[in-house]
Amino acid sequence: MLESPAPPAHAWNQGAHAWDKAAEGWNSNVALIRLWLADATTAMLDAAHIKEGARVLDIAAGAGDQTLDIARRVGPGGHVLATDISPRIIALAQANALQAGMAHVTTQVADAQTLHESPGLADFDAVVCRLGLMFCTRPLDALTGARKALKPGGRLAALVFSQPQHNPCLAIMMSTALRAAGLAAKTPFEPGTLLSLGQPRLLARLLLTAGFADVCVTPLAAPFCAPTVRHYIDFVRTSGSPIMEILALLSPAAQDDVWHDIEKQLAAFTSPAGWIGPNELLLCSGASPQAHAA
Repeated sequence: MLESPAPPAHAWNQGAHAWDKAAEGWNSNVALIRLWLADATTAMLDAAHIKEGARVLDIAAGAGDQTLDIARRVGPGGHVLATDISPRIIALAQANALQAGMAHVTTQVADAQTLHESPGLADFDAVVCRLGLMFCTRPLDALTGARKALKPGGRLAALVFSQPQHNPCLAIMMSTALRAAGLAAKTPFEPGTLLSLGQPRLLARLLLTAGFADVCVTPLAAPFCAPTVRHYIDFVRTSGSPIMEILALLSPAAQDDVWHDIEKQLAAFTSPAGWIGPNELLLCSGASPQAHAA
């Protein structure tokens, strides 16, 4: 697998460094993540109409778990370009693709909000983004860049978190972390945050404004299942960059206290079958308009 040229230096910003810190944790928890997002990922790839031989752009690919699913769908005659703002996490995606023998996967450091400035991002049959779009403070720029990267008739599909009442674990963790750090509570739909695109009808409006046709937004239940609440806490402590960044303001001992508090609150979701944390995602999709005949 070849690594594509890096974009201009402005891509390495605060967001990149934050996800660099969470890279190893995200990669080491791939089994839990696959269990959590298996059905949602399949629905996303179906909505993008990904077929054998396709060229696919995977935005905010992380450590590349879903990238390998895409690579298997397109086969060796296709191509997958995995991008992420974090150099460290995209290096893990590259290593994982190499280990899987996926020579038709390439990687590139790229900011989802400045795709038009990155080389080679054009003429794709499909663009996907799994749980990355909501972290963009300028999601319209990201969607417009994604649409421009598509061939006429090509499709976008993305997954984001929906409203806070359908994602109570995220809401509890965020509010507890902010309070412990002495920070003001944020509105749940603040741009660039976990639930920023869950506001009703916002995602559809953004897709239409970005120039997509055939726009569809569908809620999907995606419960997070783990043996115990402690397994979930361990996952978030090493992989949940937004919470990690807030708690980094505190001493290690104070951080431990906050995580213990969060664990006690989330224990309410323990069931006879294990710990099951409710989550709801939004699956959005759209098509790049077909070119008009001359």
